[in-house]
Parts: sequence; C-alpha cells; structure tokens
Amino acid sequence: MERITALAEHLSQTPLLPVALTLLAYQLGLMLFQKLKRPAWLPPIVAGSLLLVPMIALLLDYATYYSGAKWISFLLGPATVALAVPLFLQFRHIRELFVPIAVTLCVGAPLAAGLALGIAWLLGADLAVLASLAPKSVTAPIAVSLTEQLGGVVPLAVGIVALTGVLCSLFAPLCCRWLKIEDERILGFVMGLNGHGIATARAFELGHQAGAFSSLAMGLTGAFTALLLPLAWALLA
Repeated sequence: MERITALAEHLSQTPLLPVALTLLAYQLGLMLFQKLKRPAWLPPIVAGSLLLVPMIALLLDYATYYSGAKWISFLLGPATVALAVPLFLQFRHIRELFVPIAVTLCVGAPLAAGLALGIAWLLGADLAVLASLAPKSVTAPIAVSLTEQLGGVVPLAVGIVALTGVLCSLFAPLCCRWLKIEDERILGFVMGLNGHGIATARAFELGHQAGAFSSLAMGLTGAFTALLLPLAWALLA
C-alpha cells in the first residue's frame, strides 16, 4: 500500500496521472452512455465527471489535478476551431440567413447570461457566484478565461457550464417539438447559443444541419460574450 501511495504521489507531480485519470473517467462514462442506450440526460462528459470526482479524492488533491490536466484544457481550443469544417459545408445556407442569425445572436446571447444573472441576484448571490454564472452559455475555454477575468470561481463556472449544456441538450429538442418547430437550423442554433459544446455534440446526433448551425451559434456566442461581457460587468458591477 505504501508503494502504491508513493507511486501515486510521484505521478501526481507530472501531468501523467491527471491526464490518465481524465481519459479513464471519460472512457468509463462513454461506456456507461452506450450501455444505457445514449440517454440525453447523461452524456459521457457528465458521467465521466461524476466518476472522476472519487478518483481525485482518493489519489490527489484538486489543485494538483487541475495543474496537470491543463494539457487537456488546452486541446479544447483546437477542437473548437475544428468545428469550422461543418460550418464551411453549410456556408451557403448561413449566408442566406445572415440577418436572422445576427438579430437572434444580439438578442439571445445577452438573454442567456442576463436572465440567469437576474435570477441569481434576486436570490442573493454574491459577486463571485454571479461572475461564475455569467459565462454559463459559452464553451469551456472561453468560460474559464472570462471567469478568471471577472473574479469568479473557476471550478464552479465549469460545473455550471457543464450543467447548462446537459439541460439544453435535454430540453431544447423537447421545446422545439412542443412548439412544432421542425427546421434543423433553428434547433441547432438554439442549442449552440444556449448549450455550447455539449449541446452541439447532441445537435450533430440530430442532423448535419443542426450540428453545423449549433457550431455557428456556439462560436458566435463565445465571441460576442467574450467581447461584451467584461464591458457590461465593469459598468454594472
């Protein structure tokens, strides 16, 4: 047992153990996702996160894990950029809908952050919680950067971002069916604008057009929020 503890302590000083634990937890989450017949309420990233928590608690502290797992966080950037491929394939449709897309973005992106902040403020949340909640609808690399800039709590922000994506993946298709909206472009844009990468992954399962427009909305919402949220926060805080 002492040798195992010593080995874990040695490995924790390098990125190897945090990265290995992350990949193992995600793979187990993916297996569970497939075993349960791909439920929308339990995507692999959520199942993997739930499995990762006890692993970290048993083997190393969170600060050490976060420091070592930054290599994986870095890869989120290139992965987001890779979504330009389906956007290019749908470029003709996107160009035809430029005005509706621009209007929806300018209305929807502020509402995605503003409604959540308003509810939290009415419930008495402090500034740190509000700063962690504000970037809930943008992809994780942008959300982490914005949270640090606004003075929020990064682990709390990451959890809120993941929860937002899961809820959007679950309820956006249901709401569209309830409203009798059958256009994949509308569904995809709604999912990307509100649910970032997690909802975008779900959108690709629903159709190529839904995935492409979800990717578009995720990218535009991230850029829009990164530019305007710090300014709005400085004015309001």
